[in-house]
Amino acid sequence: MSVTVQNSGLLTSVQDGGRIGYQQFGVSVSGVMDPRAMKVANILVGNEENEAVLECTMLGPQLHFDADNVIAITGGDLGPTLDHQPVENYAAFVVRAGQTLRFTALRSGCRAYIAFAGGLDVPLVMGSRSTYMKAGIGGVEGRKLQKDDVIGFRAPNPDVCNLAQRRVAPEVVPQREFTVRVLLGPQDDLFTDGGIRTFLSETYTVTNEFDRMGCRMDGPVIEHKNGGDIISDGIAFGAIQVPGAGKPIIMLADRQTTGGYTKIANVITVDYPIIGQLKGGDRVRFVETSIEAAQGELLAERAALQKLKTALGPARKREKKLFGLFGRKKEA
Repeated sequence: MSVTVQNSGLLTSVQDGGRIGYQQFGVSVSGVMDPRAMKVANILVGNEENEAVLECTMLGPQLHFDADNVIAITGGDLGPTLDHQPVENYAAFVVRAGQTLRFTALRSGCRAYIAFAGGLDVPLVMGSRSTYMKAGIGGVEGRKLQKDDVIGFRAPNPDVCNLAQRRVAPEVVPQREFTVRVLLGPQDDLFTDGGIRTFLSETYTVTNEFDRMGCRMDGPVIEHKNGGDIISDGIAFGAIQVPGAGKPIIMLADRQTTGGYTKIANVITVDYPIIGQLKGGDRVRFVETSIEAAQGELLAERAALQKLKTALGPARKREKKLFGLFGRKKEA
């Protein structure tokens, strides 16, 4: 009961919610670049939200199914087809043994996520199935997928309940300019007032120098008071470093655990999906928000995901318990 990789695409890897608790030992968190897309995909197929998925970058893979299962594809639209027939993004559907999933062309966003009912049979490494390619750990042999890789299903479920209702509106929408909300700090005091104004008022463009580690941007120079170097400290997902040259770099899933450049701000959690779907040429404006507003947005997102999970109901039919010989509860 597995899926076979016939073509790996540009960059396809196994990712989940990340390898939490090991940054102090120099191990990157890794995990998906668009956490919300992963969670929605998993909810649609009845998995736990942080179950491992396939993250597909710009050009999706070709996957041949050796067993029936239910899958869902979320995030960017890479033009998915099943046996050459278009399939819907953000909707769960059955794939039968012998069928092949392909992707035709990038239409929106940058990364698509494929969730498989019952999860993928990939070993846990430090509590996570995520692939960290720079260290060669997790996923399939610590690397991106290759032709002829075979990945098993842990508990495939081709009979997911309420399948017709397991769909939501696509969430990745092309825009001429993306607005990303940030919290200033922790080193915003090392920038001039003019530098802060520049950062919050100008538009920045994603360069071709971006990967799972970071996203380098081009635009007006952000002025420091005394240069961009600091004593190295920890780096969070969405931290925006500004080296001495004055151009921002957004740190992403495979970021290093510490860094020695000033960080002017951090992207708020609910806007991770935006930066996770950016690609070369996209334009971005940064807008300051408050901790209270960011926390409120995060609580609202969690409530919305829970509401979706509740509305869809359990993925498997509950087995009826038999009581006594004739279906009646035995007396104690």
